[in-house]
Amino acid sequence: MKLLTGWLYPDLMSTYGDRGNVICLQKRCEWRGIEAQILPIEVETSLSELEKVDLIMGGGSQDRQQEIVMRDLKGVKGKTIKKMIENDKPGIFTCGAPQLLGHYYEPAIGQRIEGLGIFDMVSVCPGPDKPRCIGNIVVETNKNYNIYNDYNSYNNYLVGFENHGGRTYLGKNIAPLAKVIRGFGNNGEDKTEGAVYKNAVATYLHGPVLPKNPHLADWLIKTALEVKYGKKIKLERLDDDLERHAHDFIIKKILANK
Repeated sequence: MKLLTGWLYPDLMSTYGDRGNVICLQKRCEWRGIEAQILPIEVETSLSELEKVDLIMGGGSQDRQQEIVMRDLKGVKGKTIKKMIENDKPGIFTCGAPQLLGHYYEPAIGQRIEGLGIFDMVSVCPGPDKPRCIGNIVVETNKNYNIYNDYNSYNNYLVGFENHGGRTYLGKNIAPLAKVIRGFGNNGEDKTEGAVYKNAVATYLHGPVLPKNPHLADWLIKTALEVKYGKKIKLERLDDDLERHAHDFIIKKILANK
């Protein structure tokens, strides 16, 4: 089996260690004998190349870089990505990337950046004088989108680190990825974190998120393969004892620090 991951604008949108997510996906595929390739999606990337992607990944950026990316996505690339997500191809979008998938993002300074409207949500930065949402975060995933794998004892929690000025507010036609147990989440007000639409996941969790939560990485791999090959996939078991213990230890430590 083969899996091609499209990495959106790595030179412009990799503020928070997003390469770690790429490495995690690659290694967890390779350890199972799955051929894993990475395609950087740049301004010059052709539409035919983009259409071959099985899984999409986007990371964080500063406001200026988001404007550059959005100008490129307003063309055929944006329409193609929307079609891919509507057709159930999975994706993981962290920090700035989800803001581009919503209806719009209002930066602290400057004009509103119109998004692709794939996710029913908006993001607003309240201003440069307002505090950012920074710190360790623990969330419990939405029961309707049970992120797990087939064989280990990972719980239904995700752990990470958040650092964002923007506040995201979900509309009626999208579900949150998780409920905040400790941290800020989407906006620090309604206890929601991230969003899920079809098989596309949006989150403010950094760290990066996938090495800290291997069960989320496996869910993305499994889902991408099932969509690509049109059949149920059971991933080979990996020795995740260290990862699982680290995951549980971090959660306990964060929750213990009130």
